[in-house]
Amino acid sequence: MEQPIRIGMIGLDTSHAPAFAELFNDATHSYHVHGGQVVAAYPGGSADFPLSINRVAGFTAELREKYGAAILDSPEAVAEQADAILLITADGRLHEEQFRAVAPYGKPVFIDKPLTVDPQAAERISELAERHRIPVMSASALRYAEALTVSLDSVEDGAEIHGADCFGPMQIEPTQSGFYWYGIHTADMLYRIMGPGCSSVSAVSSGDSDSIVGIWEDGRIGTIRGSRRPGQSYAAAIHTTAGTKLSHMASHAKPYYASLLERVIRMFKTGQCDVRLEETIEIIKFLDAANRSVATGGQVKLNSR
Repeated sequence: MEQPIRIGMIGLDTSHAPAFAELFNDATHSYHVHGGQVVAAYPGGSADFPLSINRVAGFTAELREKYGAAILDSPEAVAEQADAILLITADGRLHEEQFRAVAPYGKPVFIDKPLTVDPQAAERISELAERHRIPVMSASALRYAEALTVSLDSVEDGAEIHGADCFGPMQIEPTQSGFYWYGIHTADMLYRIMGPGCSSVSAVSSGDSDSIVGIWEDGRIGTIRGSRRPGQSYAAAIHTTAGTKLSHMASHAKPYYASLLERVIRMFKTGQCDVRLEETIEIIKFLDAANRSVATGGQVKLNSR
């Protein structure tokens, strides 16, 4: 029998830590992800980010007591004991620093959303990955929502996608630079539908609502509608030459996390990433451009500074 990949976790300040450990380590789970086991973890936590630091102790205890993970005192110690790494620290500001610590070990790395909260840091992560010749993948689980997959698979042969509108919550976290905190989810959905190639972005905020409009190089338009009102859910309208398809992300039972981790474990095994790092970096630039558009009130070119 094939031995499971030993997975190390960096960052126990997010609900993703126990959720991912459960899917990998609990063979009785209805959506158990085969092929990996979380064996070691580094807690981390950001003192200026209450949603991070206030959850570290509880999630650390759960990883140790329920899932049997060894709790270690540094990212480097985790990298030494693992075959592959889940860098899931909630604070995107720390991802570059933590990745820099583990990259020399040559292990494949999944970096949880957002890859970073700074396009230049995202570029530096890419350079490090190339230097150490390791596969790196980063994505929101919403990219792989079963409902979205089904909708895209059902696009008629010969039909072309000429636009998309994505909807979802848009909570703001002061330490995570505007749209990065929750906008990454709808942005990843939008890019799953449209693919890379956005050239400019315009965004506006009014009260508890936001609208982001991206224009792709081929003239297609993709939009995001975000809201901080209670009860918001994720959905998408996919516009094709054969008509529009509506996709409600919560309409399927399969957890988003399970669909994501199936891609992650495949990357750990094969070294082949489901989403290229270049596309993820473009998404970070897209969100950066949206933040700058809100601040300036104008259209922002994706590669402008």
